Amino acid sequence: MLTETLAPLAQALLPELADELQATRRVLARVPEAQLNWQPHPKSMTLGVLVSHITDLMGGIENTLHTTSIDVAQFANEADELTTTQQLLDRLDAHSAAAQAAITAASPSDFEQLWSLCSGEQVLLRQTRAEIIRHLISHTVHHRGQLSVYLRLLDVPVPSIYGPSADEPMFAG
Repeated sequence: MLTETLAPLAQALLPELADELQATRRVLARVPEAQLNWQPHPKSMTLGVLVSHITDLMGGIENTLHTTSIDVAQFANEADELTTTQQLLDRLDAHSAAAQAAITAASPSDFEQLWSLCSGEQVLLRQTRAEIIRHLISHTVHHRGQLSVYLRLLDVPVPSIYGPSADEPMFAG
């Protein structure tokens, strides 16, 4: 699709999302399958829960653009952890493609529509879809940083993210 036919916000979001997804994919590719049940502290998520959450955040972008609310209660009993790095990357790729397609297809009015995060009848958060999408991207970045700490604690080389890491030069494989 030609850039001039995209909504102005889509023009801004798509390159940012693509960059963040590339960095996120590099970090997720390092996840050691044998350590998915590991957690750095009893109050911390396991590695498997964390990486599943990171991949599912991208699915939230498409959901946000196709709905006006979501009830967190529907996630209360979900335990859809991934068991292989390839499953993890495949899910990230699928959610990412859907997110990018939804953003590309969105009109300015789609971005302006209010969206609600609910718990049953209680509204926890109500913002525009644009604000929710920005939050989901930021939330992904936050948890990617958390994941990079998990990797360091597991003595797994941390890939470059915004610049070189202690383990590799800028943007190596």
